[in-house]
Amino acid sequence: MSVTQVPGVRVPIRLWADPAGVEPAAMQQLRNISSLPWIAGLAVMPDVHLGKGATVGSVIAMRDAVCPAAVGVDIGCGMSAVRTSVTTRQLPDDLSRLRSRIERAIPVGRGAHKEPVDPARLPGFRSAGWSDFWQRFDGLASAVKPRRERAAQQMGSLGSGNHFVEVCTDGSGRIWLMLHSGSRNIGKELAEHHIGVARSLPHNQHLTDRDLAVFIARTPQMEAYRRDLYWAQEYARLNRAAMMSLFKNALRDELRGLQVEFEEEISCHHNYVAEEEYDGEELLVTRKGAISARAGEYGIIPGSMGTSSYIVRGLGNPESFHSASHGAGRRMSRGAAKRRFTRDDLVAQTRGVECRKDSGVIDEIPGAYKDIDQVIADQTDLVEVVAKLRQLVCVKG
Repeated sequence: MSVTQVPGVRVPIRLWADPAGVEPAAMQQLRNISSLPWIAGLAVMPDVHLGKGATVGSVIAMRDAVCPAAVGVDIGCGMSAVRTSVTTRQLPDDLSRLRSRIERAIPVGRGAHKEPVDPARLPGFRSAGWSDFWQRFDGLASAVKPRRERAAQQMGSLGSGNHFVEVCTDGSGRIWLMLHSGSRNIGKELAEHHIGVARSLPHNQHLTDRDLAVFIARTPQMEAYRRDLYWAQEYARLNRAAMMSLFKNALRDELRGLQVEFEEEISCHHNYVAEEEYDGEELLVTRKGAISARAGEYGIIPGSMGTSSYIVRGLGNPESFHSASHGAGRRMSRGAAKRRFTRDDLVAQTRGVECRKDSGVIDEIPGAYKDIDQVIADQTDLVEVVAKLRQLVCVKG
């Protein structure tokens, strides 16, 4: 599918989705975004759906402004994946023990490590800048100062919701390790603090949607937000790297006696802000449920429990601000999924995957998400497929 333009208020809304298939509330949200005085452009990915603050699957480019609610409360949330030397034939027939090893190694839900992870004990973990990163904690908003210990203990943990750790296989039978997580509670608290500050500022009082309150460049509030935002984005990146190292160890332990090798890790944020230049103009680009897809850049677009995921390479399409979708995207809310589906549905839709099949994860059932294959087909001018993955093990919070 090529881009479709629909009228916005100050800028057109560029859609990589059928406008008729976008829920009315999400379309109104997009129109509200297009009305912001600072907006420079708006691109919408094929996984688009209603979000809190701003539409999930949107790329919002602004001049000298950024909207903290558009970034969201899971600052820096994203994906990591690595291809291994292991093949499906080298895995045990019963994958439940491997799943248990992963769950013991990586705290899930609201869990945390009893003691902070030691980067020196994480094989392959690139710890350069680790000490400097934690020293910068003292410069964060005073509202989160009591959370340092918890932030340290949650480094290397998964969280809940749509976050996951997966063992997958590609078309050649090679095993991939893949995970999805973000900045945990510390990112949430920083986001909520700054969203509250933005809503109180005079220049935001007459916006159509107060959830779209912004910080303006060269103000103390903007500088404070960018300091905390970039720290939280780095926390999310380090969190995924620490988990991946623990994940690798769990695989090695399960396959003891087998020499396991790992290729270069792929990692990408999909809830974040970047400073980028387009047509000679410096813009602040917020990707809310979208990944960077510059020419040659690798990215990860996951499906849902029991469906396919994709490793992709960007084509560098400037119309999308060099972006692509971040996943399949929800087609119904968590509440609607719980009302519509049963545990039996979950068992049927995740057949062949070693994962939770209880009522606590019904809201994550594949039927609650869009068709990932169609989402990929709708963005062939944004990315090319490198590998199609199929889940074997899925760990959720």
